[in-house]
Amino acid sequence: MKILSAKQTRFLDNYTIEHEPILSIDLMERASERFTNWLIKKYNLTEKSKRKIKIFTGVGNNGGDGLAVARMLLQWSIKAETYIVRFSENASDDFKTNEARLSKIIEPINIYGAQDIPDLTEDDLIIDAIFGSGLSRPLKGIAADVVSKINASEATIISIDIPSGLYCDAINEDEIKVKADEVLSFQLPKLAFLLAENEAYIKNWEIADIGLLAEGIEKAETNFHFLNKEFIASKIKPRGRFSHKGTYGHLLIMAGSKGKFGAAQLAIKAALKSGAGLLTSFVPACAFEIIQIAIPEAMCLTDIHQEVLTEVPDLETYKSLAIGPGIGTGMQTRKMMKTLLEKLEKPSVFDADALNILAKDPDLLKKLPENSILTPHPKEFDRLAGKSKNSLEQLEKLQQFCKENKVVTVLKGAYTAICNPEGTIYFNSTGNPGMATGGSGDVLTGIIAALLSSGYEPYDAARIGVYLHGMAGDFAAKELSMTAMSAGDIIANLGKAYLEFE
Repeated sequence: MKILSAKQTRFLDNYTIEHEPILSIDLMERASERFTNWLIKKYNLTEKSKRKIKIFTGVGNNGGDGLAVARMLLQWSIKAETYIVRFSENASDDFKTNEARLSKIIEPINIYGAQDIPDLTEDDLIIDAIFGSGLSRPLKGIAADVVSKINASEATIISIDIPSGLYCDAINEDEIKVKADEVLSFQLPKLAFLLAENEAYIKNWEIADIGLLAEGIEKAETNFHFLNKEFIASKIKPRGRFSHKGTYGHLLIMAGSKGKFGAAQLAIKAALKSGAGLLTSFVPACAFEIIQIAIPEAMCLTDIHQEVLTEVPDLETYKSLAIGPGIGTGMQTRKMMKTLLEKLEKPSVFDADALNILAKDPDLLKKLPENSILTPHPKEFDRLAGKSKNSLEQLEKLQQFCKENKVVTVLKGAYTAICNPEGTIYFNSTGNPGMATGGSGDVLTGIIAALLSSGYEPYDAARIGVYLHGMAGDFAAKELSMTAMSAGDIIANLGKAYLEFE
């Protein structure tokens, strides 16, 4: 699913209008009907509903949507008070058409100044249709006054397409914006929905298909995409009837140091649950019995050192490698990493302390095999690429970092961003805040490494792995709650996630 800029969204609307063909007012009618049906179902609205619905519109096309929704609710005998925020004398043609249509049934109320803003209570259901995705300037005057009062009301707030005041594909911090409880956006997600700075303005969002032409979407070029189940299903390979353990590769996981063997176990267990045909762990000597007893399915080799990794095993046997969970960043381990990168030729997975070692010695980044997969959390990425002033700048640095180092990078977060060496970013749609717990990243390392070992291309391994990791976390949260779930619960639910695609 593509994520388009405000300019591209306008192009897509116009392309549909021209090539369907359909009049712009009829396309607005279609979008408004989708919103109205969603609203009625979502909030169980009927003519007997006691909740007061108050619709605030601007004078552009988003306002036209709001007026059409008001008319459609009245056609369902659902009463709604409609207020037009007259921040400009210039109104769009489609707004004027819908104003005339609504006025035949009921006269909307005009807001010219603060004295015209109605009282709002926590029992109100407010529909925000003041500004749409094309906004590129801060709110001011009466528009800002209305939004401020809406936000202070403690009412339930639903925005049509995008919260008013929010920029579609840029960050406007410290400015007035609607704090929406729900957003129903049309056709495709907005980049704004995925940026951490906008969390307070978009609690939940959904997408409504309004029939914009697929041909137009195909023509729009973008580096931003949103992962969905259909895309992942198209990438997952079915297992052959005559396949065997060798078909799915031999994976080497180098992990752990004294006191941190839990990280190693989580990565290994996750890899075994994600289809690795054969798996060998390479751990400090004191962990041999721990690994062999806890994970009998995995083979185990040990370093000569009791507590940390200092050696590089023979790599010839293995189809892919993962390194980092719990290895520490001591001098001997840093030397081992340097030796490893001098020998390593195949794309591999680097996580946790392996990333911290790379950050301390940037020259090592140049030795990474092309298309290797790095899985940093935001602070680890800051160490690798430098701090960013906001999440949009961080995405730009992510693209630059992947291009310069020819790697795939999984920037973990609420909507994990997966970037390839060409700078294409996919945002993940699965997962929940309960996954913000120790060991969750080690599980992800194991999943991605297993997919890589099983024969998936690195970018596919990263995208599929992130999606399945999040899906397993969602299953765990439903069963246990977000608060009570742990990294081990994600592993326990990987089977359910894979069953969704078998």
